Amino acid sequence: MAVTWVLPHIRRVAGPFQVHTRTTLRNCLCKTATVKLCYTPAFVLQQRRCVSVETAISRQVADLTDRENRLLTRLYHGLIGGQRASLAESITLVETQHPRKKELAQVLLQRVLAYRQEQERRNGGKPVAFRVGLSGPPGAGKSSFIEVIGKMLTRSGHKVSVLAVDPSSCTTGGSLMGDKTRMTELSRDMNAYIRPSPTSGTLGGVTRTTNEAIVLCEGAGYDIVLVETVGVGQSEFAVADMVDMFVLLIPPAGGDELQGIKRGIIEMADLVVVTKSDGDLIVPARRIQAEYTSALKLLRKKSKIWKPKVVPVSSQTGQGVPELWDTVLQFRDAMLSSGELIVRRQTQQKVWLWNLIQENALRHFEQHPAVWADLPELERRVTRGDISPGLAADLLLKAFTSTP
Repeated sequence: MAVTWVLPHIRRVAGPFQVHTRTTLRNCLCKTATVKLCYTPAFVLQQRRCVSVETAISRQVADLTDRENRLLTRLYHGLIGGQRASLAESITLVETQHPRKKELAQVLLQRVLAYRQEQERRNGGKPVAFRVGLSGPPGAGKSSFIEVIGKMLTRSGHKVSVLAVDPSSCTTGGSLMGDKTRMTELSRDMNAYIRPSPTSGTLGGVTRTTNEAIVLCEGAGYDIVLVETVGVGQSEFAVADMVDMFVLLIPPAGGDELQGIKRGIIEMADLVVVTKSDGDLIVPARRIQAEYTSALKLLRKKSKIWKPKVVPVSSQTGQGVPELWDTVLQFRDAMLSSGELIVRRQTQQKVWLWNLIQENALRHFEQHPAVWADLPELERRVTRGDISPGLAADLLLKAFTSTP
């Protein structure tokens, strides 16, 4: 119920509870104490209360056992101290599906978020880390590219974390986890951390907990976070909703500019990188660079101040990698100075809030007793062709909403 809609009715309330301004109303509705209202006969207003985040967190902390409290304290201090083992254990905790462990993970995340906010305050309100998403079709050379640019960044004094996502099998549910094997040198670098994770059926090329893993990596002191997604198709670019800069990697033989536009993902790219620009592929790489540069001019811009660029690189020779990182820094400085980077992060948080709401709502729907009772019979009738899938879905939704 919107505050602006409630206001005219509240003003007609007789008695000691009088509201004259929207600010006063908002303050009154958000009080934690119980407030008694007098209502006119024509209007009944249900008492509403604001959910205090601090109260919810304090309740979770109060419910912790001594063992759980010691665990979270150990993980938190190890994490902000830069211990790789604590970071790995913390990411494992947020990836779990165990209900109690998921609650513990949220308590840990709140502590890390408070620590990160303090770090950003000391940094003048600027983010302490820069997030880069890397996506592209299978065989584009994403892992090889990360190996080269990661080593270059660690030599420059940066701490780099790589969140590599591998596709899970639709048949067995397993995942190969081969990205870390390709990054042999970077995986041995003490200033780098590589975490492979399976998609576990999550669409969009990332896992549902990738966003939370980014927060943990930043809390551990990694100032560059690289998120490598699985090979993308037409619409798998959810990584663009969790990073500051979205980089699309394409091989020289990846099709013409029309294929790039059809793929749809190029509209989300802040930077397009033509990989494998060496040897016999230099000429095709230059042609693809020119074609994609022309294609980008036809697309609507994501940013008001930044025009996406197309750059060629070679992971084998390292040619073009320093120039590419200079372009990344130009993007970061431009977005920070204009304030677009902060706005983008705030928008992304809203997007992931609703993604998690939809995911949890679907899980509650699937586990609802009334849905479980009606589902087998409706599935049989749908498979026989007696009713349409749409009607079956409507019946299940009706059973879900009408049964407490």
